[in-house]
Amino acid sequence: MKVAARIAVVLAMLLSLAAHAQPYPSRPVTMIVPFPPGGAAHPIGRLLANAMSKSLGQNVVVDTKAGAGGAIGHAYTARQAPNGYTIMFTASSIVTIPVADEVNGRQPTYRMSDFTPIALVAADPQVLLVPVGSPWKTLADLLADAKARPGKIAYSSAGVYGTSHTSVEMFAQAAGIKLLHVPYQGAGPSILALLGGEVQLTAVTPAVGLPHIKAGKVRALASWGGTRLSNVADIPTMKELGIDAEFYSWVALFAPAGLPSDVAETLRKSVRQAVQDQEFLMGMAALTTEVNLQEGAQFEAFLERDSRRLGEAIRRIGKTE
Repeated sequence: MKVAARIAVVLAMLLSLAAHAQPYPSRPVTMIVPFPPGGAAHPIGRLLANAMSKSLGQNVVVDTKAGAGGAIGHAYTARQAPNGYTIMFTASSIVTIPVADEVNGRQPTYRMSDFTPIALVAADPQVLLVPVGSPWKTLADLLADAKARPGKIAYSSAGVYGTSHTSVEMFAQAAGIKLLHVPYQGAGPSILALLGGEVQLTAVTPAVGLPHIKAGKVRALASWGGTRLSNVADIPTMKELGIDAEFYSWVALFAPAGLPSDVAETLRKSVRQAVQDQEFLMGMAALTTEVNLQEGAQFEAFLERDSRRLGEAIRRIGKTE
């Protein structure tokens, strides 16, 4: 290990020890959200921050550090002192970005080993959306057109190798079609691109897509779930339509690696209490998102499985530059 790196580790440990001279938490906690408003991470993250503020007895303040599909906020969090005063609420793209960097011959700006997993909060399948005025009424309509015009149908994503990019490419590979990828900086700008006619389709979480479906602005052709969504049971799954593609966009809480075990347990206890908070549950219901709490060994096993599956998908997508 280089001298500078050793010094940085020692300083982080000293800061952590100094912080623990007082019971944790003794001051406000910063929750990094590495995406712009408009996606699922922001509204769920704010609900969680508000609920955790009650159980921790200190304000949990959301700080947006968006860019590069989440990589900027991820890398920032990885560099922070492991004292519990900087935590991060992020999406499943956290596991794909380091693999994507390697695929493209870049040095990853962070590794999954740079984080302490705290808890999974929700996991929803993506839904495939087209404008309500689209000529495609069914997934079969889209597939027929895409096969007739390879590479001509454009879809938006929240960023290169992010959840929407990965899910659509998994679908395209399984269906044997070629689509044109147009990346944006977050799920909000991505769905606005669809509504504005800049692209012909996109993939988002139900929390992001359902308001636009209910408003009659978009049509859902399919979801990536293993079963149909309980709150919109009329949306068929890819699998029941003959496409072997399954993908879940999850959101979870992380902290920098090296977090003391007692602080990690305090945060996990706070999340357990938060997801039972009535205000939090009402907010999640309004987002049509179900709580799927996992922590400890269960969450770590989930991360290992999903990292392997998504890593394989990214390698199949290959280099994009």
